[in-house]
Amino acid sequence: MAVAAIVLYGILVLITFGVRVAIQLRLTGSTGLHGLSPDAGRLEQAAGVLFVFGAAMCVAAPILSLADVVGSIDALDGMAGHALGVVLAVAGIAATFGAQLSMGASWRVGVDPAERTDLVTDGPFDIVRNPIYSAMLPTVFGLLLMVPSTLAIAGFALLLLGIELQVRLVEEPYLLQVHGDAYARYAARVGRFVPRLGLLR
Repeated sequence: MAVAAIVLYGILVLITFGVRVAIQLRLTGSTGLHGLSPDAGRLEQAAGVLFVFGAAMCVAAPILSLADVVGSIDALDGMAGHALGVVLAVAGIAATFGAQLSMGASWRVGVDPAERTDLVTDGPFDIVRNPIYSAMLPTVFGLLLMVPSTLAIAGFALLLLGIELQVRLVEEPYLLQVHGDAYARYAARVGRFVPRLGLLR
């Protein structure tokens, strides 16, 4: 399972960054990769660090498991968990890429306060406000089930925390500032990560 998880992580990175960046370059002439703003505050920096470290730990987990450096959690290491993990990972990769594509030219990684993009509210964004993250988390959880370890669980927890901080403290304030009432009305109608949950009042 470790080899399969490593291959799926590779596919996830290739499609959601490599292919999506190539599409963005063709659409806009920009990669869409902004990362942290030079003026990023401590919370935004913390969100970015948590996301990167969490993702790195998740990717390292199956590699270190394959090298017999990290042991698996026996209670989670069974055929049913492996099968569910594969289904979640494969479906999640497809859903993540689909959500990225639905953003069109507005797709970005990171926030540039000086940039203005269209507010996307249709397709998967009519179901949840952050469908890329909503698909990415089950993907990583599925990969965790394929090779369950304490390192993978810790990485998933850091990734989840980083995403929560990024969305709540960085992206939502930015979108409210840029799109004002249009985003406020949208966020009052559509859930943050799960339909009808995390509505902004």
